[in-house]
Amino acid sequence: MPPRQRLSPADRRAQLLSVGAQLFAARPYEEVLMEDVAERAGVSRALLYRHFANKHDLFAAVYRQAADELLAGTTFDPAHTLVEQLTQGMDAHLDYFVANRHAVLAANRVLAGDPVIQTIMNNELDALRARLLGVLPLADDDAREAVSGVLKSWLVFVQVLCVDWLTAETCSRAELRDVCIGAVLGAVRPLLDTDPAPDWPR
Repeated sequence: MPPRQRLSPADRRAQLLSVGAQLFAARPYEEVLMEDVAERAGVSRALLYRHFANKHDLFAAVYRQAADELLAGTTFDPAHTLVEQLTQGMDAHLDYFVANRHAVLAANRVLAGDPVIQTIMNNELDALRARLLGVLPLADDDAREAVSGVLKSWLVFVQVLCVDWLTAETCSRAELRDVCIGAVLGAVRPLLDTDPAPDWPR
């Protein structure tokens, strides 16, 4: 075990989250042990458990932090075209999914249905939906409600498709991204007065 550094509680928690994120990214969920986290961080197991009661709590904190960082890195700038904004958002998420394959699969497969993890996912999807609604040319409240429902279903579709792709890469990453973008454009076009992506093929 490396020599322990004296850190503030906040800095120690951040360090443990960083170590946890590295291990959950590198190994399947069931192979990550709290003892390994403590050893990698250079702390006692007692200190680790003072911050996180168990592996589930540590994983949930790691996943919540990742979701927050993904949202921070997914901005929709009206100065860019909708396709450019969708491409940037998809690329940010796919970068994370590829780099953290084990963590993503754990959240969506091993811990599927877990209320804590599900809440983190739902909050992220709701935030992304609200941002997309903010950049689409919506004529009125009725259009907003209709498009909101489509986006909710589309985001779940993207989530399932990407998780399946991590398991078996049946197409290229660029093809996966374009399938997702094409799906949402095709779904919202009938509900909008103005084509949000006139340069994207129908």
